[in-house]
Amino acid sequence: MLDLVLYTRRGCCLCEGLEEKLRALDPTPCLELVDVDDDPQLQARYGLEVPVLVARTAAGRVRLPRVSPRLAGTQLAQWLASQDLEA
Repeated sequence: MLDLVLYTRRGCCLCEGLEEKLRALDPTPCLELVDVDDDPQLQARYGLEVPVLVARTAAGRVRLPRVSPRLAGTQLAQWLASQDLEA
């Protein structure tokens, strides 16, 4: 099962949309939401880039490329699978 971290902020429609699409996947990935505005360092690092998706792997954390807001369902699952996160 995928273990993902979504860096987000309240009121971000792209963040909310990606969260909704990730939670709709079957199987649903383990998803941790981190609001960048709760931490000044995270806000400085990701503030203008949210949503940012990071995968936790055996090798550590891997920042994923920006997810197209057009991806959903099967296409989103295929995109995640193509990221080679099992390494």
